[in-house]
Amino acid sequence: MLIAANLLLFVVTTVQPELILSFGLQPASFPTEPWTLITSLFIHSGLFHIIANMLALYFLGGYLSRLTGDKQFLIVYFGGGLLGSLLFVLLGSPLAIAVGASGAIFALGGVLAMLRPNLRVFIIPIPVPMPLWVAIIGGFLVLSLLPFVAWQAHLGGLVFGLVAGYLFRSRRRFF
Repeated sequence: MLIAANLLLFVVTTVQPELILSFGLQPASFPTEPWTLITSLFIHSGLFHIIANMLALYFLGGYLSRLTGDKQFLIVYFGGGLLGSLLFVLLGSPLAIAVGASGAIFALGGVLAMLRPNLRVFIIPIPVPMPLWVAIIGGFLVLSLLPFVAWQAHLGGLVFGLVAGYLFRSRRRFF
């Protein structure tokens, strides 16, 4: 359902790009448009952005949902997305607009990095498997160096996911 909602809103905002201003998160307008803390998670800035996030959501989200259940998965997804949005409001440029599910995706990755750190994964275009924790932390570091990337949202999501993963691991034996 999350993937379907993201794809639907991607089509809508592609046809009517001015809607990005209504649904995207802008620190300067956040006090009068608080819903954008959540709506921005469903808006993407281009084809590569939506494809990358939805592939990550499909693989990371599906695996995490099977490990923890749907309720915990949704708590992590929206909790990480919300914390990422809040960090963007606090640390981002006041007039910048943040869109995308990346904070929520990094929350999923953070939980899995805590629960299954040594799970071997492939990251396109790297042709060799690597431990999941390396892929998640490395992906965060690489993406944070790119221009026009809301690293604050990624950081918020990752921190939420790492803490949630620690709590899940301490309550239940995953290894």
